[in-house]
Amino acid sequence: MSKPIRVLHVVVNMNRGGAETLIMNLYRNIDRSKVQFDFLTCKDGIFDNEIKELGGTIHRIPYVSEVGHFGYIKSLNDFFFRNNDYTIVHSHLNRMSGFVLRAAKKAGISYCISHSHNTGGEGGFLSKGYKWYSGLFIPSNSDYTLACSQAAAKWLFGKKANYATLLNNGIEPEMFRYSPDIRMAKRKELGISDQLVIGHVGRFTKQKNHKFLVEIFAEFVKRKPESILLLCGDGVLRKDIEKRVSELNIQTKVKFLGVRSDINQVLQAFDLFLFPSLHEGLPVTLIEAQAAGIPCLISDQITKEVDMGLELMKFLELKSVDSWVAELENFSVEKRERNTSKLKRLSDRGYDIKNTARWLEDFYLSNSR
Repeated sequence: MSKPIRVLHVVVNMNRGGAETLIMNLYRNIDRSKVQFDFLTCKDGIFDNEIKELGGTIHRIPYVSEVGHFGYIKSLNDFFFRNNDYTIVHSHLNRMSGFVLRAAKKAGISYCISHSHNTGGEGGFLSKGYKWYSGLFIPSNSDYTLACSQAAAKWLFGKKANYATLLNNGIEPEMFRYSPDIRMAKRKELGISDQLVIGHVGRFTKQKNHKFLVEIFAEFVKRKPESILLLCGDGVLRKDIEKRVSELNIQTKVKFLGVRSDINQVLQAFDLFLFPSLHEGLPVTLIEAQAAGIPCLISDQITKEVDMGLELMKFLELKSVDSWVAELENFSVEKRERNTSKLKRLSDRGYDIKNTARWLEDFYLSNSR
C-alpha cells in the first residue's frame, strides 16, 4: 500500500483557537491512510499529544518575537531547505503567511496554500505594520487561497478575494445535539441550579471584546440577580478581565472555566451565547452554538454568513452596553429541543466536517499526483 501524502500545516501553536479547532476537526475526519498532517509551530500546544497519536510530526522553530525578523526568516529558510520534500504547505497565519510561503517557494515546494481565518489583525501599530509587510508576499507565493468567509477572503486577499475558495468551518453536528441529561449533569458539575446562564467561548484577546461583555453582564445582573456568566478560554488578557470582574463586584456571578476539552457538553449548560467580537472570520464556536440550539446575541461586525437560518442569531451594534442589556432583558428562555432537522440544516449548508474533510482530501490528492 502506498504511503499517505504528508501536508505541512503552519500555525503558531496548536491550542484551542478557531483555526486550530477546524484543523483538528479536519484531521480527525480525513482519511489518514491517504493524507497525513504534519505541523510547523513555534510553541507547545494543547493538541500536540493528539497530533502525535494520529501519526503527525510536529516541527518547531522560534517565533519572530523571540529571535527578531532576520532570525525568524533564517529559521524559515533553514527549515524549508531541510524539509523540501513536502509537496503541499498550508499556512494558517493570516498576513504572516507571506514570509512562510516565500521561504517554502524558495526551497522548491510545489503547492503553497494561504488560508484566511479572520477579518482583522491583532497587535499595536508596529506589529500590524510588520504583518502588513509580510502580507505583501502572499499573492506571488500562493498557488491557492482559502478563506472561511467572503469577509475573511476580502480582508486578506483584497482585489484577488474572488479567486479564493471558501472552506467552511465545519463541525461534527451530532456532538452538539441538545441533550437535557447532559445539560443537567454539566450544570450540577459547575454548581449551577436553574439560573439563567449566559456563556462565551473564546480566547482572552482584544478581538473578543471581553471587557464590553463583562460590563453588559454587570448591568444585566442588577436586573436579574440569579444570572451566571460562564467564560471558557484562556489568553493574554484573562488576568485583566478577572480584575475588571472584581472591580464590578460580580466575581460571585462569573465563572472562568479555562480551556475545556468538553465544549460540546459545556454548551448544553448555556441558555444564551453572548459574542461581542470586534472582528471575526467565521467563528466555529457560533456554528457549534447553533448546532446546540442556543440563541446567540452577537456583534454586527461578524459576517452574516455565520447565520445558518435557524432563527438563533441576533446581530447588534457595539455602540452601547444599554442596548445589549435591553436585548438580554427581552430574552425568554425557550425550551430547547433535540432538533434533528436543525442539524440537517447545518449539513445542507455545508457545515458538516465530514463533507469538508472529503473535499479537502480530494483537493490535496489532486495536487500531489
